Amino acid sequence: MEILSPVGSPDSLIAAVKGGCDAVYLAGKDFGARAFAGNFTDGQLEGAVNYAHDNGVKVHVTVNTLTKNSEMEDAVAFVKFLKDIDADAIIIQDLGLLKNLTSVDIPKHASTQMQIHSLEGLKWCAENGLSRGVLARELTLEELTEIVPESPIETEVFVQGALCYCMSGGCLLSSFIGGRSGNRGSCAQPCRKRYEKDGRQGYFMSCADIYGIKHIKELEDMGVTSLKIEGRMRSPPYTYLASKAYSMAKKGETGEEYDETLELLRTVFNRGTCPGYLEGVVSPVQSLYPDNRGFFIADVTIEDKTIVSEIQEPVGLKDGLSIFNGDVKVGGFKVMDLDPIHIPFKIDDGEYQIYRTYDPRIDVIKNEIGSTPKFKGVFERPAVKLKLEKQPLRKYKPELSFYVSSIKGVESALPYADRIYFDNMDKIDEAVEVCKDKVECVALLPRFDAKDEFRFTDRPVMVNNPGQYRACKGAPKIYGSNILNMFNSYFPLNLYQTTLSVELSRNEVSDLISHYPGRVEVMAFGRTELMYTRDPGMESCTLKDEKEVSFPVYKDDRGFSHILNSADLDLLDLIPELGGSGAVSVGLDCRKRPSSLVKTVGEVCRNPTDKMKARLKEMCGGCTTRGLYLRKV
Repeated sequence: MEILSPVGSPDSLIAAVKGGCDAVYLAGKDFGARAFAGNFTDGQLEGAVNYAHDNGVKVHVTVNTLTKNSEMEDAVAFVKFLKDIDADAIIIQDLGLLKNLTSVDIPKHASTQMQIHSLEGLKWCAENGLSRGVLARELTLEELTEIVPESPIETEVFVQGALCYCMSGGCLLSSFIGGRSGNRGSCAQPCRKRYEKDGRQGYFMSCADIYGIKHIKELEDMGVTSLKIEGRMRSPPYTYLASKAYSMAKKGETGEEYDETLELLRTVFNRGTCPGYLEGVVSPVQSLYPDNRGFFIADVTIEDKTIVSEIQEPVGLKDGLSIFNGDVKVGGFKVMDLDPIHIPFKIDDGEYQIYRTYDPRIDVIKNEIGSTPKFKGVFERPAVKLKLEKQPLRKYKPELSFYVSSIKGVESALPYADRIYFDNMDKIDEAVEVCKDKVECVALLPRFDAKDEFRFTDRPVMVNNPGQYRACKGAPKIYGSNILNMFNSYFPLNLYQTTLSVELSRNEVSDLISHYPGRVEVMAFGRTELMYTRDPGMESCTLKDEKEVSFPVYKDDRGFSHILNSADLDLLDLIPELGGSGAVSVGLDCRKRPSSLVKTVGEVCRNPTDKMKARLKEMCGGCTTRGLYLRKV
């Protein structure tokens, strides 16, 4: 079993290798999901691969962002360059890019952004040229035990580091509120911000770090190929210590050195730890603070600038300590005296928390890592020219596709809808009966289905990921939701109709459709689902951010929570424009909305009078948004 370590810079590469990992993953300057890490130039990549191979370590390169038409040739050229320099594998998200790499002979791993979380997903990967699946972090050990042993390809599981609050590959919060797309590698981490919920303030979406070191044996026994450590944005000492700790644990090593390594690992970066979802569906959130505080030492009493309470954890001279009062940092200092410890700055008497953020032993580690050689290379990216045929100009009066969750919603939409996407699987048969002989009723599948429970082949379905696509291959019609992240005209799935990513701008939508031969839908109305989380601690509520913007949240019957945008997307007046660009259909998301709103949306689409448009805007709270249609990410 492989220990796979994160490398965000040349310095971290040296640290990972000397820490004892079996493989590393890193990125070039483009197409990597951690755009703000140091990353590697092409020359540095070549030198890094050579260095790693000289030390018996494999190199996986992330090419795992969504790719626009305008970027595709560069992305393919980059992967061909990676093959030329003997990179061991690429990690990929975009299905259109995957299609263009069929002839490039380099191992391809499905990024966790591809939302592979079931056996059907892994089988799809095997059938489409992928040799490994990086499994979703939402999976429990019990679910992994049912999936991994039957997998036809290698599997990779996260065991250490940051845990995204939203299911990876489906988070839109950063792009919608800040224009920085997580799917494009530029996440602004809005989940780490403070929110108000039910009158309380807290970091309700800020997860503690996964710490799964005690589950290594279980994961190895079930056949997991690779244990993944997250942390390309973190320091070389973190990379070294995480690599060393997990490498030692894999070998069964224990003792003083192992214990010291774990202690220092929790010192160099620590925002709290949890098992993620490995031990079951429990909340991974640590809502008191979102930042790295180091190793918690104690709650203490300070009087006259002196710690007067007893401290159980050992504190040594020259340790770096930080003092907090709740979520407010009061200050930090280096310990210069013991028994008692004096604070070298003014501080009010009271109760505080102290954390160790620095340990002199970390300097020893830095010396062990040593200096970083200059990585150089001689290969250049090859020229790539892709054929993307212009399709005949197509203009449509777009069909109206209503997303609804209730039978009342179905009944309200019927007079206006060309089709209905229905997401309540408990009542899907009733919805089909109501729609019978009137409009098509499509079963909109849940976004997460580890057991491949929903395998409809006797009715139209809308799928959200490759696993569901494979599971429902025999269905009379398969629709693709926007969660499939269709971002370019090379999208390969053979669907009856595909919904475009909601992160595309007006010009990108038009360009994509003009080169894509299939049927395309564009979302035109509704509260865009910004996050989908398995956190059982998130109930139906309203989250309010520090700017007083409110985000509705509802929890479904399967225990997953859906965090919606603060304002309704409204492109209804642009429906003729979308049809002129070649959109066959527009999506109208009215899930969890009153039947009166469903009816009004239908009226505005069929007979858009000023009175009806004003009424709809009032029902939407007086504020709507164009989303990202008039912006770029």
